[in-house]
Amino acid sequence: MMIPTFGTKEEKDYQARYAAYAILVNQHGKIAIVEAPNGAFFLPGGEIEGSETKEEAIDREMMEELGFKVDLAEYLGQADEYFYSRHRDTYFYNPGYFFVAKNWEKVSEPTEEGSLSRWVAPEEAMVLLKRGSHKWAVENWLKKV
Repeated sequence: MMIPTFGTKEEKDYQARYAAYAILVNQHGKIAIVEAPNGAFFLPGGEIEGSETKEEAIDREMMEELGFKVDLAEYLGQADEYFYSRHRDTYFYNPGYFFVAKNWEKVSEPTEEGSLSRWVAPEEAMVLLKRGSHKWAVENWLKKV
């Protein structure tokens, strides 16, 4: 199966940034999204660091961004993205691995300074999410619920 790819690949040097994300759903059917310092919205998750597995990266990122412990239910799939980060002045090739959490529990405040999140209806998330790969993951998940 073809991996969906988003963004436009230019004739630039791209730095690979492998990342894992999760869709968390609350009892009202809303999903968690995280607001970056630049005001852009993403699914919770982020870069896979060092020798971390995708699941270990999600565990760490959920604590950093939300203060949550999560149990993953299913793997939705991979979607790749090409983008330029003005913040880092870098072109990124970003393979993203997307999961759905079956449950989650707030165990602390987010460990990352200034981490902002909110719960929104999936339809609102589709409008707010910055990256095509994140929208793809929400669309894919919606087809299964």
